[in-house]
Amino acid sequence: MTGLAGGRWPSIIVAGVAVAAWLQATPSAAQQRPEGGDLSIELVDPNVLRVCADPRNLPLSNDKGEGFENKIAELLAARLQKRLAYAFFPQATGFFRMTLGAHRCDVVMGYPQGDDLVQGTNPYMRTAYALVTKSGSALEDVTTLADPRLKGKHIGIVAATPPATNMAANGLMANARPYALMIDTRIDSSAEAMIKDIGSGAIDAGVLWGPMAGFHAKQADPPLRVTPLVSETSGPRMTYRIGMGVRAADQNWKRLLNRFIQDNQVEINAILLGYGVPLLDDSDRPITAQVVAPKP
Repeated sequence: MTGLAGGRWPSIIVAGVAVAAWLQATPSAAQQRPEGGDLSIELVDPNVLRVCADPRNLPLSNDKGEGFENKIAELLAARLQKRLAYAFFPQATGFFRMTLGAHRCDVVMGYPQGDDLVQGTNPYMRTAYALVTKSGSALEDVTTLADPRLKGKHIGIVAATPPATNMAANGLMANARPYALMIDTRIDSSAEAMIKDIGSGAIDAGVLWGPMAGFHAKQADPPLRVTPLVSETSGPRMTYRIGMGVRAADQNWKRLLNRFIQDNQVEINAILLGYGVPLLDDSDRPITAQVVAPKP
């Protein structure tokens, strides 16, 4: 997220707001078509679901179809009875211009609500930045960056992400270890590096965007503890709603995606939980597999 996270989404905003006006000025092939009938008529090819994605950015997406955005795209394609195809491009400067804006694809599977580079759908996920610690450590029940037990600790933080402001306000930056925000995901991963450093003891804890934290902490041996930072009382917001991104002109397509999200939320939640994503309801309570499971 951007303006937001330490995974892929942070790079979205950094890419430049100028792209927003350019995309909004780009006409859709179906802009003058009537709204009735097949709402997917605005797609580049109405028979193909073309997804804009990063080829190497797990747990979100990769070119092997192993990310949770890949799995949600597969579910969407199945529901729409369309063939699934991808336009891959690293999530960095030029991502929207070279994919959605160039009409090489029709949807970005993960896009933060409130950002205005492109048009967003209704959200399918609410999650937050999280503190990652070792289970059994003196920090495992810390729930806020204002906790005095963090004083003097070495804490990993992705540079220029919102939690860095809270860390600075609480005097935690002197011993912090920064990790790069803008990276080439083909050869590097700040999240993987941070999780490795927590496991080895090089740092005492780390702050990561929730989906990155949950996935990599689950892969660690032993698994690490992930605590969403929903108790912060000052500084930038820590929680975000994530939907999908489409071109500004594609109103019918947006409506179809909103319908898909509404009708398939249980299945979407199950996919996200399988990747360790810390899902939150509107009251900041965790959404678990038990909550998601359909009632008999």
